[in-house]
Order: sequence, then structure tokens, then C-alpha cells
Amino acid sequence: MLSTLPPQHRETVSQIVRFGMVGLALTVLYSVIYWPLATYVMWPVFAVVIAFGVAVTVGFFLHSRWSFKGHGKVEDRRTKLQFLGVQTFGFVLNATFTWVCTDVLGGPTWWPLVPAVLVTPFATYLLNRLWVFA
Repeated sequence: MLSTLPPQHRETVSQIVRFGMVGLALTVLYSVIYWPLATYVMWPVFAVVIAFGVAVTVGFFLHSRWSFKGHGKVEDRRTKLQFLGVQTFGFVLNATFTWVCTDVLGGPTWWPLVPAVLVTPFATYLLNRLWVFA
């Protein structure tokens, strides 16, 4: 099926698959760090800071060198700053989801993982593709 697509669409589909694979790994990494910290150690929003920091650091290298390899810009200072901006947006989303789900709604610490998995990756993919690595 992929071979029947025009070359530019094949690359986009391949890029989405690579981004998804890295994103899935980063989501697992984020969850494995966030959930125990939020459940047993600290206020859930603080756990987001630690988990997101680790995931962003790993994510930059994987996305810039594999997910978006050969797509647009070469890794430079501006790209790093734009990537940091997108990740800050993703962090704010996850911190907001966490605050609303655990503090405002009084839900368990796993609730914020649902929007963190279903919303944040799609938002950051679009921003990375259209702005950071364009």
C-alpha cells in the first residue's frame, strides 16, 4: 500500500510512523516516571515536571535524528529553541490535565495520563512537523 503513494506522501507516512514509535516509547517512559512519583512521592504536578523533563531530553535526540531525519532544517540553535517551545506547550498541556484531573476533579493520579496520551502527542507532532523541523 505504501508503495502506491507518491514519494512525498510516502515520506510523510513514514515520518508519522517513526514519530509514533518514538512517541509511544516516550509516553511509556513519561508514564513510568510520572505515575509512581505522583502516587507515592509528590504532588502530581511536580511529578509532571520530572517526567516531562526526562521525556523531552530523550525525545529531542530521537525526533531530530530519526523521526524528522531528512525533513527540513538541520539541527541548530533556532531548531533547539523552537523544539523547546513546542515541548513547553506540551508540558503546559500535561500540567493542566494533571491539575484539573487530580486537584479540581479529585481523580486518581492515572487520570491525567489519558489526555496526556491522546491529546499532547498529536499537538506536538503537528507543531514539530510544521514549525520546528519544517
